[in-house]
Amino acid sequence: MNYKKEQIPSPDAIYPIKTNKAAVFIKNIVTSDKIIVGDYTIGFSSKKEFKKNVLFHLLNDKLIIGKFCCLAENVKFFMGAFHHNNTNCFSTYPFLHLSGRWGKEEWNGDDCKFRGDTVIGNDVWLGKDCVILPGIHIGDGAIIGAYSIVTKDVPPYTIMGGNPAKIIKKRFDDETINILLKIKWWDWDLNTITENIHILKSSNKKQLKELAKYMGFIK
Repeated sequence: MNYKKEQIPSPDAIYPIKTNKAAVFIKNIVTSDKIIVGDYTIGFSSKKEFKKNVLFHLLNDKLIIGKFCCLAENVKFFMGAFHHNNTNCFSTYPFLHLSGRWGKEEWNGDDCKFRGDTVIGNDVWLGKDCVILPGIHIGDGAIIGAYSIVTKDVPPYTIMGGNPAKIIKKRFDDETINILLKIKWWDWDLNTITENIHILKSSNKKQLKELAKYMGFIK
């Protein structure tokens, strides 16, 4: 079925909810080439606030956020050297970051190791005021509780919360998680997504399996 244009929100809109100007499609307010965001990922913050909450520092890492994610208010991403990776040293003071690198001409890689890009998967929910530390990878379908501080990678379809955030539970059994990771519904064309919203917004495992079989993702 081909749906009418007005039945599917445009991924190029800034405000997807006409009555709520605080909700934005983040991809359409980002101006930094260090931030890559997928279609339909929604955030509940203004352009100014989102920019303020992505804290870059010294290193050239990127923040990569997938499609169809939801970011609650005041989610913060600490990027680059926003960490104390040199806790094995006698002093944690940042001598090498100061002007002249305080007597060192060459960068000492052990002083501040590059943790890589911060990667948020697809269909991820990040709760209010949570903090994501540098280089963290959060798997597809994960949920991070409000006010959590995420210090380590999060498996797909896992709920984590706390300070530091710990695994609370898996959202579904392993078979269901494997099906969801195979079908990657966020990569479907918009008509297919729209046709199957009644399954995506349910917990009916039987229907999910039937759909996955019909589309050839599983036998």
